[in-house]
Amino acid sequence: MAEYGEWNRKGATLSDVTARAEYGVPREFIIRGIESGKLEYREGSIWGNPSLRVLRNQLEAFIAEQRGKGYLASAKDQSELRKIKKEIAAVKKTLSRLEARKAELEESLNKH
Repeated sequence: MAEYGEWNRKGATLSDVTARAEYGVPREFIIRGIESGKLEYREGSIWGNPSLRVLRNQLEAFIAEQRGKGYLASAKDQSELRKIKKEIAAVKKTLSRLEARKAELEESLNKH
């Protein structure tokens, strides 16, 4: 059973769609966990589409039990790598914009 307030804690829950992206598990895998009593869930909708919300720690425990800890570690690492690559791309974009602005300002100052 979930601890008191766990459903309200930031990052403690995720939708079945997010679980597919982060852990590579299909919706049927999550439903199987719910039916076996290993996963608590809540029904919801995102932009009018029905979804399931599950607790992250329960899902991770179920994945480790069904597919092994190696699979879980690999999935987490791949997810973190995607986030890091996305953040690096954003920083590079910001840096190039700042460098262009710097060049404009330097050119403006050299004219005076």
